[in-house]
Parts: sequence; C-alpha cells; structure tokens
Amino acid sequence: MIAYLSAEIGLYSDLHTYSGGLGVLAGDHLKSAADEGMDVAAVTLLYREGYGRQHLDEQGNQTESYPDLDPNKHLEDTGLELSIPLDGSKLSSKIWKTVIHGHNGHQVPVYFLDTRHASNSEGHVSLSDRLYAGGDEMRVRQEYLLGVGGIRALKILGHWPLQGLHLNEGHCSIAALEMMRQGWSREEASSRTLFTTHTPVAAGHDRFEWDLVESVVQDLIGPVEKTLATDGNQCSMSHLGIGMAGKVNAVSVLNAEVASNMFPGVDIMPITNGVHHPTWISPTMARLYDDELPGWRLDGGVLNGAKALSETGLERARSESRAILRELVKSTTGVKLDGNRLTIGFARRFATYKRASLVFRDISRLNKIGSGQIQFVFSGKAHPRDDGGKALIKEIFDASHKLRDIPVAFLEDYSMATGLAMTSGVDVWLNTPVRPMEASGTSGMKAVMNGVPNLSILDGWWPEACDHGVNGWGIGNKEEARDDDRDANALYDLLEDEVLPAWKSSRSRWLSLMRSAIAAGSAFTGQRMIREYVKIYETFGM
Repeated sequence: MIAYLSAEIGLYSDLHTYSGGLGVLAGDHLKSAADEGMDVAAVTLLYREGYGRQHLDEQGNQTESYPDLDPNKHLEDTGLELSIPLDGSKLSSKIWKTVIHGHNGHQVPVYFLDTRHASNSEGHVSLSDRLYAGGDEMRVRQEYLLGVGGIRALKILGHWPLQGLHLNEGHCSIAALEMMRQGWSREEASSRTLFTTHTPVAAGHDRFEWDLVESVVQDLIGPVEKTLATDGNQCSMSHLGIGMAGKVNAVSVLNAEVASNMFPGVDIMPITNGVHHPTWISPTMARLYDDELPGWRLDGGVLNGAKALSETGLERARSESRAILRELVKSTTGVKLDGNRLTIGFARRFATYKRASLVFRDISRLNKIGSGQIQFVFSGKAHPRDDGGKALIKEIFDASHKLRDIPVAFLEDYSMATGLAMTSGVDVWLNTPVRPMEASGTSGMKAVMNGVPNLSILDGWWPEACDHGVNGWGIGNKEEARDDDRDANALYDLLEDEVLPAWKSSRSRWLSLMRSAIAAGSAFTGQRMIREYVKIYETFGM
C-alpha cells in the first residue's frame, strides 16, 4: 500500500476541497492510479468551507463567501475517529471516505480528516474549515494534522503496513516524521518516501518560525531532522520533506531544472504532469473518439492517431463543444459570443506571475488586430488575501470597456466543471506566465486533448509539447527576465501574423491544427504520468 498525502484533492466541483491545479492534479493522480489497479490510499483534510466561493461585482471586485459543505451528501462516514496530542490537549478528528473506481473496477480510497468534533476546543473545531486560510498558527496545525493524523488514520483503517509514502508538496512533510515514530528507521523513511515539488518560487514554499513549529510538533522532530528542515533561521516544510525523502521529483522538465537550483545538491527528476483524460475530454469529443478512435479510454496513447479523425466528425464535435460554452457564457454573464469569431480562453488561479491581463497591455493595438474578429472568456479566483491577484481581475473588467467590438466574458467562481467547459469550448488556450514560474500548467493539456491549440509562453509543460505553428504557438524565445512589453508585443505579433490568419484560412488549416493538438495531448495523460510514478513506487522497500 502506498500512502498519498496532499493538502488538497479535487475530485469533482461540488466537493470543494481544492483551490486549483495542485488539488485537481492530485485527483487526476488518484483516478489514474485507480485505472492502473494500484494499491494507493489517499488522505487530505475536509475543508467544510473550502477555498471560498467567488463573487464579482460589475467592476470586477472579488469578494468571497464560505457556504458550508455537508459531507453526508458526498462522503461516507467511516465511523472511525482519531485523536492526536496538540496544544496540551487532544485534537480529535472524524474520518470520512470516498472511493474512486477505476475502469477495471479497482478501488482507491480517499480519506478526509474533519475536526468538527464535539470534544474539540473552539480553536480546534475550526482547524480544518478552510483551505490555505488563517495565519501561520493555523497552517502549522493543519499540516501537523495532515501529517500525523493522516498516517494514524491509515493505520486505524487497516492500510498497514505501508510500503511507501508519497508527499505531494511540503504541506504533508510531517508524515515522514510520523512514519519514523511508527517504526521506520531513518534509512527506511528515505528509501520509501517520494516527495513531489510543484512550486518554482521560494515564496511559495511554507516557512514557519521554529518556536511555533516545535510548540506544535513537540518531540516529533529530532536534531537531525531539524537540520534538514532549516532554511535560513526558519523551518521550511519543503526542505524537511526533501531531506527526508530518498527520491524527489518535479512536475515538468523545466520545473526540475528550476527546483534543482532552489535545492542545491538534490537530485530532482522530472515527471511531467498528466491529466486524467476520461475526466477532461468533453462529452461531445468523447463521442467522436468512441466512434473514430476506439480504445482511447483505456489507452490514452490512442489519441496520437488523431490525424485519422474525419473532417465532418471533428468539425461537428468541436462545433457542439463551442456552442455549449457560448450558452454557458450567455446564461451566467449575459455576454453573447459570436460562433464565427475566434474565441480565446484563459482560466487559472489569479496570481500576479500568471499575468492574466497581459493581452490587454496595449488596448489600441489589440483593437486594431482583433476588432470584429476575436472574443475572450476568462475565469479564475484570486486567494482571498491576494490583493494583487484581485487587481488583475479588475484590470480585465476595466479593459473590457475600452475594447472596440471585442467581447469579454468572465465566468465567476471557477470550478472543475467550468474548466471542462472552457478547455473544450474555446478555440485557442492562452497562457502568459513569467517563465520559468509555471510549474506545469495542466489546463493547457486538457485543452489540446479537446482539439484546442495552445498560445503560450514556453513555460511549464509547453516547451515539451509545442511544435510551433503545427499544434499551437510558443510566445517569445524562452526569455526568463520579466518584460511585459516584450511579451505582450510577441503575443500581438503572433495573433496578427499567425493565429488569426490560420483561423481565417482554409478549413483544412485549422483542422490540421486541431488534430495535431489532440495528438500532442496523448503524451500528457495521467496514465502516462502514473506509470512513471509506478517505476518509483516499485523501488520502495528494496
């Protein structure tokens, strides 16, 4: 049994225990593991109030509400509980469960720890309510619950002994310490633990003051482990996890290079992310593949044969997916999209380095290029305390009023369902991060699998997939010094000289782009990804 721990796991929209790419990737990892028949059990926290529901006013100002999740509607109460020492008392947690069913019937359980327990103090009751909320005091305690509670929950549930431990980012690094308390030697912890890092910027890795960490974990961390975890004068959870793990991977080839510079002396291998293709291919495209690419559900590699897709079948499926998005946009925003225009989509977590508003940097030039020809659909949330991310949303709303005959729609409260509608319903997927700050970018993978070419900075996964002008377009020349004017101009040049001419040219030109995009997606399935992880899992305990 492999234990998979993650601070967030996204399985479907209404179970709002995820914020974005990290959690949805974790869900895709587990779905792919179920399809492969792997003995994996996952643990996360039950965030009753989630990451926050996004509300946008007419000016694009974001506010949040926190509707309470009723776990009885989504999860099974195992009837089992755990209790761990915390703050001089006991922290109690209920254990909820759901099961992922693989295509061959194999089951992968996912457990959710819930601190809404009658015996908990007022401060402890709300500990697991919100994802990435509160200050350091709460975050350390959440990570302690995930690490210590996660391991003890698996033991209580009978998933024991564990063959290996997979830590999805530094939030769950304390689990490795708990495994040593449960009997693993330091050498066993190293040989049986894999750490996956996603975050290419130092500020994104959790760091806490040592006094706070030691007050929470008590004697769980020894002097050797404290040395491993120390970065500067603070406790870095990523340094702890990486120091404990015998194997470390990043989530794209470029991300591995960046991570290796962040953690000198550590051998960091790339396992580029993949997406669970049966989940992320739209129903209309799935019907086409059922008819013309039989076997694609069981073997994502079959999508590599997309050049065999018929013109009429591909055009019909894409037309239906585009119509579904137009209807969603109209019903939720009132914006009426034109079925004959090039629809450009952008959806992801609104962090400043992702530069969601870059395409609006020169309104005059964009009007000249795209008036009457293009339209935009955006979606995405900013963290409730990220004023910079919220400002980006407002910039998009402000820009929409300055455009001349270029409609802009913004879909509120980005979710997995919205993501599927967008990645399958637009014509071009836009991605404009500051290279090399995009760890992977799985939304672009979902887009190509639905026949949607990427128009992206060469960051994350895209340098591995981009065949410029054939399956999409790479913006710029892999520059890594931030220059928004340079990158915006490169984007405008591509729109004017390559993207729009391809859209307006012969029918066969755009069909070729779509087929090539689908074929490229065949290398970025969760199936391919999980098989690479299996090769590591098989070494655990050897």
